[in-house]
Amino acid sequence: MTEAAFKGTGLASGQQAPGRAGGGGAAGVMSQSDFAISVQALSHAFAGADGRAAPVLRDINLQVAKGEFIAIVGPSGCGKTTLMNLVAGLEPVQSGMVSVDGHVPRVGDRHVGYLFARDALLPWRTVLGNAALAMEIGGVDKAERNERAMSLLADVGLDHASHSYPAQLSQGMRQRVAIARTLATTPDLLLLDEPFSALDAQTKLLLQDTFARLWAHLSSTVMLITHDLSEAIALADRVVLMSARPGRIKRVFTVELPRPRSIIDLPSEPAFHRIYEELWQELREEVTR
Repeated sequence: MTEAAFKGTGLASGQQAPGRAGGGGAAGVMSQSDFAISVQALSHAFAGADGRAAPVLRDINLQVAKGEFIAIVGPSGCGKTTLMNLVAGLEPVQSGMVSVDGHVPRVGDRHVGYLFARDALLPWRTVLGNAALAMEIGGVDKAERNERAMSLLADVGLDHASHSYPAQLSQGMRQRVAIARTLATTPDLLLLDEPFSALDAQTKLLLQDTFARLWAHLSSTVMLITHDLSEAIALADRVVLMSARPGRIKRVFTVELPRPRSIIDLPSEPAFHRIYEELWQELREEVTR
């Protein structure tokens, strides 16, 4: 493992982007068309209690390469979820520009998958029915979608529970079904908003490892929002640190830990702790402002 475990950097058009092979290695010079997400001069505000505009995001510039995994961390209220909602097309852009794969974000884009803290499984559908739901909506043939859903349920260790209902499952099992459902359509872009935060420590670690293993076989770009610095470092190619509200990008850390990574074993590595310490020192300045 390299002594220079990470470095602070931004990524603008024409610069080099992290590659998946080896983790953090340069994948060549990127053109604008190679970016899965491009955010330029983005600012956003909501109406405050007094009716005045309350700034949430200020002058955000971020480019995410296709196939890259980024994590966004920052103090509560800094606009992390707002940024993701703008990328998802759930909020209209007020100032600046956001593009996803070269176009304006669209609500309901079938090339975009969502995974959040709560699984949102349909209680009247079985585990198999929930895992196959997105494919069913997308018009995939029943035999094909059930076969694909069962394969993913086996990957997350739940093929034996395919005929169970959500009420019969633990929260960790439910979230595993949600992972299978999200990955079933092989989305080009995955948006993850605190997807493991509601789980106990042991289940959380196992699910992070499972997700990382499944993602390694996809070409999906991932944007993860998390308050867990260990999770951000273990999973991401780059960690984007946001300032206190109104959120701006304070620093971008490129994680130069080789892939494939064992999420379970990684915290025992000295390089991991060096990354964590510098990231925490920068974040603490914002949390205590």
